[in-house]
Amino acid sequence: MLVCQCNMITSKEIEDIVLDLLRADPWQLVVPAKVYSELNRRAKCGGCVPNVVDIIVRVTENYHSQQAQQSGEVLSLPTGLEKLKQQRSGVRRERRSTSHRAA
Repeated sequence: MLVCQCNMITSKEIEDIVLDLLRADPWQLVVPAKVYSELNRRAKCGGCVPNVVDIIVRVTENYHSQQAQQSGEVLSLPTGLEKLKQQRSGVRRERRSTSHRAA
């Protein structure tokens, strides 16, 4: 499907660029300007930018959900935070000193 009529860019081209960017760094923020830069083009009228954003979001969500399924370990936020707290409490114990308090 043709997404950008000014530059003749298809949705497949955008999807491929987004996937390449995510493979290089899965946690980078992919924005339309970066996609256009990779294609050596720029958004001329800007009418396609909302569609490009939609494609970026869809491809990024699919990429990360596939990565999560492959790793096999998906934790919810509360579970992950609790696990992190338990790890940190085993490593570091605080000692509280009362010498600084006024008597």
